[in-house]
Amino acid sequence: MLQTDDQLAAIASALGIALTPEQERQFGRFERLLLGANQEFNLTRITEHQEVLVKHFLDSLTCLLALDFPVGARVVDVGSGGGFPGIPLTISRADLRMTLIEASQKKAVFLEATTRRLGLDGVEVVGARAEDVARQARYREAFDVAVARAVGHLATLAEVCLPLVRVGGWFVAMKGPEGETEADEAALALTAVGGRMAKAVKVSLPGGGGARTLVVVAKEAGTPEKYPRKAGIPQKRPLGRPGPGRTGESETAGR
Repeated sequence: MLQTDDQLAAIASALGIALTPEQERQFGRFERLLLGANQEFNLTRITEHQEVLVKHFLDSLTCLLALDFPVGARVVDVGSGGGFPGIPLTISRADLRMTLIEASQKKAVFLEATTRRLGLDGVEVVGARAEDVARQARYREAFDVAVARAVGHLATLAEVCLPLVRVGGWFVAMKGPEGETEADEAALALTAVGGRMAKAVKVSLPGGGGARTLVVVAKEAGTPEKYPRKAGIPQKRPLGRPGPGRTGESETAGR
């Protein structure tokens, strides 16, 4: 049986994150569910125990170092995949009202089953593209905080995530060591959808887990109705950046 308790508590403590014994046990159950379903659902390439602890669990919890999540905050995890960072955040902060958005129906099925088996009753799973979810009245500008641990450029993530965040709320983008450079490149996109970069928090994961930059974006104005554009377009033509095969032409806030 996998033992996450002592190891995860120790490495989390090194970053100033405290876990109760029950939370540690929940992480252990989550690890078993994740790895047990991995072959069927293709959830992660990270399967070695120590790497799961650092690169999935602890990495997810670094969001708590970047932003003081309000008690009872309504949070949306965009592109949740195997449940990151949404499930670890919910385990560590049971007061959060979490919504996991995942376009892959197979992964959404896994998330539904896993949150139920972990007893995370307050978690909602939405199996759809975030661009489509942001067009629904019940979700548009309804969340206090959006989080995303995705591979897309910040210009794309801003267009997909910020329409879900209320004015006065926050978006935390989990990026690699070049996160600040990416934030500079995404400045036009952030402005177009009502956001402004507030800060970038750098974190070094222990045990050679690598460097992370958490880009914190403040939602300062309402997102125009035209955003997000249709599913797939933000990825192909990021706001404020030249599209594939184009030179100098870009989508901007004025178009």
